[in-house]
Amino acid sequence: MLQSAQQYFLILFGILLIALLYFLSPILTPFLSGALLAYLFHPLVKKLEKYNIPHLLSVIIIFFVLLCLMMLIIVMVTPIINKQIILFIEVIPQIIAWIQRSVMPWLTGWMNINAFQPTLSTTLSKTNFIFSTLLSSGFTLIGWIINLILTPVVTFYLLCDWDRMLRSLKNLLPRTIESTVVKLVKECDAVLGAFFKGQLLVMLGLCLIYGIGLSLIGLRVGLILGIIGGILSVVPYLGSIFVVISASIMALVQFGYWQSLFWVWGVFIIGQALESYVLTPYLIGDRIGLHPVAVIFAIMAGGALFGFVGVLLALPVAAVLMVLVRFAMQQYYGSKLYCK
Repeated sequence: MLQSAQQYFLILFGILLIALLYFLSPILTPFLSGALLAYLFHPLVKKLEKYNIPHLLSVIIIFFVLLCLMMLIIVMVTPIINKQIILFIEVIPQIIAWIQRSVMPWLTGWMNINAFQPTLSTTLSKTNFIFSTLLSSGFTLIGWIINLILTPVVTFYLLCDWDRMLRSLKNLLPRTIESTVVKLVKECDAVLGAFFKGQLLVMLGLCLIYGIGLSLIGLRVGLILGIIGGILSVVPYLGSIFVVISASIMALVQFGYWQSLFWVWGVFIIGQALESYVLTPYLIGDRIGLHPVAVIFAIMAGGALFGFVGVLLALPVAAVLMVLVRFAMQQYYGSKLYCK
């Protein structure tokens, strides 16, 4: 009876925790980002401690180096990204004109959409205004600034207290399941470490490959398209599809002839080959164990339930769930129910 009551309590606690996360999702971004950064850089703190550097001083050193690197990247990259965004905004009217001149006649003849052409043209003509409004949104900018300020603060305090928090959580575990939980946590840590370190390096590599490649063929907004495509590569095939479609449209608008597509597709093929045969095998391998369909479902489900916070948490949670599912399957295969 007592065991049954404990199970109901755990289920109720889990439901309440999920509900709490759902309602607090709009303000969780800086805290989750800080926790993620603290998790990623905690091993560096432990390495410094091996050289007899005090824990707090190790955190301060790591934090100072990270802030310097971040400021250096912002100073170096911001002007380039700003220029790319301005070029992209300037090319929007050309894209609209190209769609009305080249795509609309083809769609009109192929799909007989004359009735929709005025509406579509009117909608397209407002695209430039929509982009300008989104980019100049003051509330969005203020929200991003607040998150940027809070995230380093949360990261610093979590790095300082990381070991203490882990010890406190471990002490709360019932002695009967402590060894099992610790083993599962270590497996989850290995999976998450492989994912974050490997996937971040793959994303960085694809950002460089696509960005530099598209810039070398003369595409004016090639750098920002390459960076976005590299970031989107965390979702299988999404980054590749984005690069091919967006860069192809930009090439047609900028150069005006179909032969330019071969240069874009060449960059895409090189990027895919390097990702498939070099980056992913050496940086990630099969350590994560997440099927591409599971990755897509996890991101869509996380976004639908918790918005941006859900997207941020989707893959780590899915990776942890995979470890738990494998453990549950091992228990099932060793149970009397399966042996019968």
